Amino acid sequence: MKQGKITIKSILAAAFGVLLVGIGVAFNNCAGFGNDSIGIVYDGIRNISGMDQVQLGMASNMVNLSLMILLFFIGRRYVSVGTFVYLLPYGFCVDAGNFLYRLLAFSESTGMRVIFSVTGCALVCLGVAIYITVDIGVDPFTGIVLVLRDMLKKEYRYVKIGFDITMIVIGTAMGGKLGMVTLITAVAVGPAIQFFSGLIKKYWLEL
Repeated sequence: MKQGKITIKSILAAAFGVLLVGIGVAFNNCAGFGNDSIGIVYDGIRNISGMDQVQLGMASNMVNLSLMILLFFIGRRYVSVGTFVYLLPYGFCVDAGNFLYRLLAFSESTGMRVIFSVTGCALVCLGVAIYITVDIGVDPFTGIVLVLRDMLKKEYRYVKIGFDITMIVIGTAMGGKLGMVTLITAVAVGPAIQFFSGLIKKYWLEL
C-alpha cells in the first residue's frame, strides 16, 4: 500500500491527530449522548469487563491491540508506522479526554453536555482528517476494513458502512452507549472528515 513520506513532522502531526480523536471519543462518552461507531465498541468492552467510566482508555487499548494482532496475521501489509503511532498513545489520549471533561465540565446540565458532544464530534473528525492527511499508514480498525474490502471485492465505502453498522450493533449489545451522537456520526462523520481533510491538505502541503 502506497504511503506518504514518513518524517518527524508527519509522525508528530499524526500523533496530534490521534490525541484529538482520543479526547473527542472521551468527551462523547462522558457527555452521555452516545458514542461514535468505534467509541461504542470501546465502551461496550469497558462495560462487560467491569471497568469504571474513567477506564475507557484501557478498554480502547485492549480493543486496538487485539485488532492489530489480528491484522498482523490476516493483513500484515496494512500494519505500518502509522498503525503504531495510532495504537501506542491512544489509550492515554482517551484518559486525557476524561480528565479534561472532569476539569472543564462545571455542571452536568443538558446544555453543557450538548456542548461537549458537539466538541467531541468535531475533534474526532478533525483528528481523523489530520491522521489521514499525513498519510503514514492506517489505524487497526481501518486496516480490518481494508482486509474485508479485499476479501469481499467490494468498494471501500460500502464495506465501511457495513462495518460501522456491525460495530454499532456489537457495541450496543455489550452495553456501549447508543444515542443521538451515534446516529449523527453515522451519517455526518464522512462528509466532515472530507471537508477537514481538504482544508488541512492545502496548508499541510505549504509547510
